[in-house]
Amino acid sequence: MPENACAVSPQAATAGDPSPQTCIQVARQAAILAVTAADDAMTAVCRSRSGATARLEAVMHAAHKEAVEADEYADRAEQYADDPAMPSGAPLYCARQAVDHALRAQSAAGVETTAADLRAELERKLTAAEYAEQESARRQREAEQEAEDRAATGMDRENRDRAARNRYLAQGHVAELGWTAGHVRVMEAAESGRLYWRGGRARQAARHGVWDGGRRLSRERTQALFAARFLVAVRQDDNTRTLVPSPMGQVALELARLHPAGLYDSDQAAYEARFAKVRRRHKRRDDQKAAARLLPPLDSSARNLYRKPLLLTEQQARAERDAVDRWEGEGGSCPAVKAPRPPSTPAEPSLAPTTTWSSGKPAEQFTLW
Repeated sequence: MPENACAVSPQAATAGDPSPQTCIQVARQAAILAVTAADDAMTAVCRSRSGATARLEAVMHAAHKEAVEADEYADRAEQYADDPAMPSGAPLYCARQAVDHALRAQSAAGVETTAADLRAELERKLTAAEYAEQESARRQREAEQEAEDRAATGMDRENRDRAARNRYLAQGHVAELGWTAGHVRVMEAAESGRLYWRGGRARQAARHGVWDGGRRLSRERTQALFAARFLVAVRQDDNTRTLVPSPMGQVALELARLHPAGLYDSDQAAYEARFAKVRRRHKRRDDQKAAARLLPPLDSSARNLYRKPLLLTEQQARAERDAVDRWEGEGGSCPAVKAPRPPSTPAEPSLAPTTTWSSGKPAEQFTLW
């Protein structure tokens, strides 16, 4: 809830509570009554004689202060009613606060406290039919909002929350990697399954399986990522060593994509940041430089907390695949039972190496050079 929103945490709406529209109307009426009382107090100051001016000015300021509070709570009632993340009882709380400030404004101005009548509207309990209608409208609004969010993100609420947690996780860990955009390019080439090492050089093959030629990539960054175990090597039939992300490397790559602002602008800036972390008075200068040239591993907490969000299409493909597996596990075809359709599109590989380790050959961590 925004700062200075409420002094007491609003409670969730219960059966019989007024609708958000009623709360907004009451809060706005209370704000109007409070402003009117403050205007009356100001008019009294303008018409007063010199002897009573000081007292009337104090009354005017008190009424004005309460009117401002009432108007702010009326605005918050409207804002919270439109915010699905807010507790359902927030508009009612704000309406009550607006009425209380309106009563104090009228009392300070010395006018009739008509705002008390608004309390009855807030205290009136809804009938069962009114409450059912209110709940139906609320569920419809939530369903419409969920449909909009799914259309915009392609994810359900659980996976949207997971993506938000991953973004927060990335903000705290990407800078600790000491990477640049060049490191991300090497990792993305490895993720594609086309990064290979030959003749002391790293290259990205033009297409998978053709381990000859292709775009050159940074030898130094590739070596550093391999030494830090962000990359692992797989030996092909022709003894070519292809490089693929390790499980830790895949998580680090996903986090770096989520928070590119945590990457350093240059290799020198990244080196200096790493040097500042390993610098120790009791260490030799050469030892500190050697330590700074090494990339630190991804923190184990980030590896454990990261969970890749799934798109709705990925969930559907997984469900279809699981249905086929269950069908086959239960004995396959049965008379008068229609076989389930196989998935129309393959699911995206998970974080654990699958197709990128596809050759079926065990990954090795040997020396590249």
